[in-house]
Amino acid sequence: MIEDDLRAAFARHETLTPPIGPVRAAIERSVVRRRRRRFRLRLGGTALALVLAALVGVPAFTPNRVEKVPLLSESAPPTPTGALNVLLLGLDAAGPADARRADSILLLHVPADRSRLYVVSLPRDLVVSIPGHGKNKLNSSFFYGLGTPTADLARGYDLTRRVVTQVTGVRIDAGAVLTYRAVRKLTDAVGGVPVCLPTRIRSHHTPRVYPAGCQQLDGAAAVDLLRQRHGMPDATLDRDRNAQRYAAGLLRRVDERGMLTNPVLLAKLLTQVGSDVVTDTGGTPLPALLSVAAQGTDTVPVAVGLPVRYTNEPPYGFQLDPRLAPGFLTALRDDRLGGWTTAHPDLVTKLG
Repeated sequence: MIEDDLRAAFARHETLTPPIGPVRAAIERSVVRRRRRRFRLRLGGTALALVLAALVGVPAFTPNRVEKVPLLSESAPPTPTGALNVLLLGLDAAGPADARRADSILLLHVPADRSRLYVVSLPRDLVVSIPGHGKNKLNSSFFYGLGTPTADLARGYDLTRRVVTQVTGVRIDAGAVLTYRAVRKLTDAVGGVPVCLPTRIRSHHTPRVYPAGCQQLDGAAAVDLLRQRHGMPDATLDRDRNAQRYAAGLLRRVDERGMLTNPVLLAKLLTQVGSDVVTDTGGTPLPALLSVAAQGTDTVPVAVGLPVRYTNEPPYGFQLDPRLAPGFLTALRDDRLGGWTTAHPDLVTKLG
């Protein structure tokens, strides 16, 4: 009897039941959206690292710290309107386990008017005050921050960021850490990078010789060039200039191949670069950072070094140039690098 009553009740209300097809389709769409969102979250930090490397090109990264980054949301995030400063650290290592010092230190300055990108190199041998460790060279701040017994690249980056902020007086909005292994992968993934050198360079590490003029470098050659400082007139400063030249060439290759605007090509490039990456967006939503960075890629970057002079006093390294550095740092803080570089063309690195 109870069974008959239940069947009768179901029959009376059957017309109220929604069609199964649309309900199933809605569930499937929801599942797909969640999967896509998880995929975006997983790749978000790597995408930022790739774009930053493409814009400034230094040696490459280590495992992604996605959990720190407030990545993509369903609604479009607000785009930053002021100037942005992105810190890129190139390690003297193939991977995290070998990391010791940051031998390439570049600051990417994106002005508020988004007119172009400025690549500022900071000498690794700049003598600075490192919190808790007294005076030492700038590249040592990464080593002190790593910690023991397990090296943490994020800690190394954080201490270096604090020191760079202390030296320059500007806020660091985002950053990345790069190892040589990643720059090799990235260079090969874009089909090689053109670099224009003002003079001939003989490698101190391999039999390679790089002639004066423009040439196409594969990943191994790019890494080798970025390591060179011995036998060069300005040693580490010349190495910084070559990193800037590599950056301009990498940016040109990525732009030529449309990788920043083609999701398929970008995904393929991300897969090839892999997890050799560590990034920090500093709380700025990833889409907003990418949007800002893309606005400045229509013109050739301007590369310039922090004005310094060498001192023969312990710990032997560079000091800020008392004549030029104050004006340069003021221009950087006030977002007026365009005027400063125009007034000091001899201090701008020739990229072509």
